[in-house]
Amino acid sequence: MTHNTPLSPRPLHELSGGGRPRVMTTAQLRSHGVSTAETNDQCRAGGPWQLFLPGVVLLHPGPPTSEERLHAVLMYAARERGTGVPTQPGASRPHAPAHPEVMITGLAALTLRGFSSSPPLPSLDAIDVLVPRMRRLRSTGCARVVRTPVMPEPEQVTGVPVAPVARALADAVAGLADAGTVRRLLTEAVRGAHCDPAAVVRELVQARLLGRPHVVDAVESLLAEGRARAEDRLYRMIAEYGLPDPVWNVDLRLPGGPYLGGLDAYWPEQAVAVEIDTRAPRPDDDALCSEYARKREHLERLGITVVHITPRKLREAPEQQATVLRTALMASADREPAAHVLVLPR
Repeated sequence: MTHNTPLSPRPLHELSGGGRPRVMTTAQLRSHGVSTAETNDQCRAGGPWQLFLPGVVLLHPGPPTSEERLHAVLMYAARERGTGVPTQPGASRPHAPAHPEVMITGLAALTLRGFSSSPPLPSLDAIDVLVPRMRRLRSTGCARVVRTPVMPEPEQVTGVPVAPVARALADAVAGLADAGTVRRLLTEAVRGAHCDPAAVVRELVQARLLGRPHVVDAVESLLAEGRARAEDRLYRMIAEYGLPDPVWNVDLRLPGGPYLGGLDAYWPEQAVAVEIDTRAPRPDDDALCSEYARKREHLERLGITVVHITPRKLREAPEQQATVLRTALMASADREPAAHVLVLPR
């Protein structure tokens, strides 16, 4: 046998039997020795195969399973890259790229992650697939193409490349008009600790979705949810690491003077304050940052140390944050006494 001798074609019945993948691209079929004419013949009306998406063949006549739909959409989106296409779990992978350039996003991605507020896969008319912006690819059948200038790092869920939760949420929200559904999805993302509120809002800003009233309302609920959880973590951190009890949720004001701002926790004797930083990127982000900076500078000029803690740090590194706070409290003995301020309930 020479290098020019073609491989013997695999019998067609072997391609669709014995637990083998039941979705293949036409390029994969050709690599198995199945010609275009044979594929077309198998996909004829009433035949044993069906052309499910352009260039993607379902190797049986019945309706696809949810898994087959997912892999068919990925194969359709990746088939023109020249670097290969994803295959189904357990299949031989001669065509699969080391770093897939496509991934499932939107509601399908959230369902794969177990979101109870997203619909089951069989009820989805379309499956969103994220591709690079320059790809010349159109939505067709159950494949809805979503483009992005910068592809995120995919995460494997049940063997399927899936967009990060915040990105998948933004892509899902882009196609939703029901305020209740949007609110439930965002709230579940925070309550289930799938991602930070700031990450979600960042993606919504980039997708230019904060101009929609029902999205803005849901974001306000999301931020309130995130703040409540962060406050609870702050309470537990102070108790668990033996820090002295502060006064909670107070406003500061100079005697007979201006309002200085609200704080989540304050130690009057040490003049140390904690503020949970729940800022998220918004169109007016520069103005919001300036307001935070002015408030902090004003308090520190009065001798009050302000410790900013983010919800993420409270969740992921509470011991480290407790150390930062304990250091600030201990250092108060070496500072000049702070100005007298009024501490009022918020």
